[in-house]
Amino acid sequence: MERFVSDRLYLDHAATTPMTAGARAAVLAGMAMWANPSSPHGEGRAARKALEEARAQVAAAYGWTSEVLFTSGASESLGIALNRVHAPARYASAVEHDAVWRSGADPRVLPVDEQGVVTREGLDAISGGLVCVQWCNSETGVRQPIAGIAEAVHAAGALLLVDAAQMPAGEGAEVAAHADLVALSAHKRGGPPGVGALLVRDLAVLAPSGGQERGYRAGTENLPGVLGYAAALEEAEPVERWVRLRARLDDAVRRSGGEVVGEGAARHPAIGSYRMPGVAATAQLIRMDLDGIAVSAGSACASGSLKPSHVLRAMGWDEAATREVLRVSFGRTTTQDEVDRFIAAWRAIARERRGAFAA
Repeated sequence: MERFVSDRLYLDHAATTPMTAGARAAVLAGMAMWANPSSPHGEGRAARKALEEARAQVAAAYGWTSEVLFTSGASESLGIALNRVHAPARYASAVEHDAVWRSGADPRVLPVDEQGVVTREGLDAISGGLVCVQWCNSETGVRQPIAGIAEAVHAAGALLLVDAAQMPAGEGAEVAAHADLVALSAHKRGGPPGVGALLVRDLAVLAPSGGQERGYRAGTENLPGVLGYAAALEEAEPVERWVRLRARLDDAVRRSGGEVVGEGAARHPAIGSYRMPGVAATAQLIRMDLDGIAVSAGSACASGSLKPSHVLRAMGWDEAATREVLRVSFGRTTTQDEVDRFIAAWRAIARERRGAFAA
């Protein structure tokens, strides 16, 4: 898998990760055989067959035994669930992705603790409805205890919607066992942009809209994108290598006077969020970019905003501290040498800051 620019270092895979070779090949194959999967002629039937085979592949990759509805991505999947599930109320953790807050569903906010994990008090306040939580936070990498949350949600007579856009398919057993609905995104997992899925345990909980996808999403199916998504999921993600790389990065940041966000909680092995006290994230980003390193400040959907991170604020951070945090995220090809290159750049910025302070 080639890099975007050969001499640059890309460490923003949580925003989007390059398509795998298999995904690119599958998209091209889908374009070559393109016909509308809803058409009754032979070409349409062949396209429908390919679509349904890919649907089964995606379900199997996530260990899901119920319905799979293809969408344009996780944001649409969340919007469908939040707005069309038959439920008297909506709830969402305070650290959910901006797509939840922009959905128009106006969910009630469930508080989180200083690590970003939904509190017991928040769960106890649920009374029926639909509860939305991320498998892991896209800014901090902090994972929610899905099994425990599901137990509380179901005991309250509610349904659980999990935003699993950042979840490697091989890590999905807990979600498959406990969630009622799951929002997924292809381009976070090495598939093409513009395609995702909503996993639904029981379609009866969802109001139909007519059209395609079992009558729950209108519009001609994106067959090339769906084939690319299914192909990407066939290539396992290197979770164990990520664990070692992030531990190395965490340790280096601590030793350099930085702060690891959410380090007291379970975290995604490929996502780390780090504060450099006294240095604005914007200044860090500019310096890193000049050094040929691509990282981000928060999730891609919010990184261009001048507002402080709502995620860090919900975790109890003051506004000034939220503006000093970078996110680093790994992909399939990330190596130890690349992590060490980032560490060297981080330490150089930290030394400069200490030198300026001493002067």
